[in-house]
Amino acid sequence: MAETVIADSVVHGASTEARWKKLPLVWQLRQSVGLQRGMLIAGLALCLMFVVMAVLAPVIAPYSFNQLSDDAGSFSRQAPPGEGHPWGTTVGGYDVLSRVLWGAQTALSTVVIAIAASIFVGILLGLISGYLGGWLDRVLVTIADAIYAFPTLLLAIVISIVISGGQSSKWGGIMAAALSITVVFIPQYFRVIRAETVRLKAEPFVESAQVIGASTLRIIFRHVLRNATRSLPLIVTLNASEAILTLAGLGFLGFGIVPTTAAEWGYDLNRAIADVASGIWWTGVFPGLAIVLLVLGVTLVGESLNDLSDPRLRIRRRVTAAAARATEVRP
Repeated sequence: MAETVIADSVVHGASTEARWKKLPLVWQLRQSVGLQRGMLIAGLALCLMFVVMAVLAPVIAPYSFNQLSDDAGSFSRQAPPGEGHPWGTTVGGYDVLSRVLWGAQTALSTVVIAIAASIFVGILLGLISGYLGGWLDRVLVTIADAIYAFPTLLLAIVISIVISGGQSSKWGGIMAAALSITVVFIPQYFRVIRAETVRLKAEPFVESAQVIGASTLRIIFRHVLRNATRSLPLIVTLNASEAILTLAGLGFLGFGIVPTTAAEWGYDLNRAIADVASGIWWTGVFPGLAIVLLVLGVTLVGESLNDLSDPRLRIRRRVTAAAARATEVRP
């Protein structure tokens, strides 16, 4: 009996380990080697750091994003880094460290909502357009091409102006900014999914499903969807960095989230422009550095996944690494 229990435990442990190794992130780490692995790990570490900052902002931030005083009195304006304010204060008297931490929460919330909404709408329209075809396909393609022709930031500004009435609260501002970015990214997912759907609907397994009488919805969401979305992780990571820059651009130009409802790095950079001539560097360096590091982290992950998705590059790097190890072992 004891031997049976031990054997079952070993089998269960082995199956759990096998499932763990098959997770997309773990699989990518196992496939990467050398510099590729270093880039992926560095990108993941930066992204994880900002996720922790965003989640724990209410706990680790010394003050609220719009707090101007404490028990000792009002904060000094443009105070240099020191006791009580490790990263100094802004021209408005806000604590820079707190603004950066709360800004991470604003940035990640906006980007996640925008990317999720873009994926949902883009995939749905791409599947319908690619599979059904006809006049509906021509109309959707024309609209997507027209939207895609606009510069990203300009289109986001126009959408932000149109929906500016819903920014009276923190989450209202985040949703408005996310919607502005969503409209920009929908055509990208639409075009990718539509192209894959057009290719897949001519495959034998789709034709077999049609022959046996499967409904259109079942074919689209059961057979086509899972095969048409394999390249989405690469697009998501690349779009996430663009979404961060778009959000910062909106805030910098004054079309982003209302500053009294949430902290936003782009707005803080705009307010720090006048400080540069006076030698006040801390009000602009830290928000700018946060944008650079977050974009760098997401870009490193995206570029690493893009390289790992190419089997030729992956095999070439693994062969090079194996040859290097063999050279080191050789006396």
